[in-house]
Amino acid sequence: MAVEARLRELGARHQSLEKAIQDELRRPSADDLRLQELKRQKLKLKDELESLRAAMH
Repeated sequence: MAVEARLRELGARHQSLEKAIQDELRRPSADDLRLQELKRQKLKLKDELESLRAAMH
């Protein structure tokens, strides 16, 4: 059950990062370094989500 809660938490953070990336892209002068960092964080979360899902099966 704790794993499922962690999956939900990571999923919510992943969606939050996606929104932040989209918001940054909509800005007239998007900050490339910020985008790079947001995308790196999102990828790290995605890897963690996939690892947890694989461990459940």
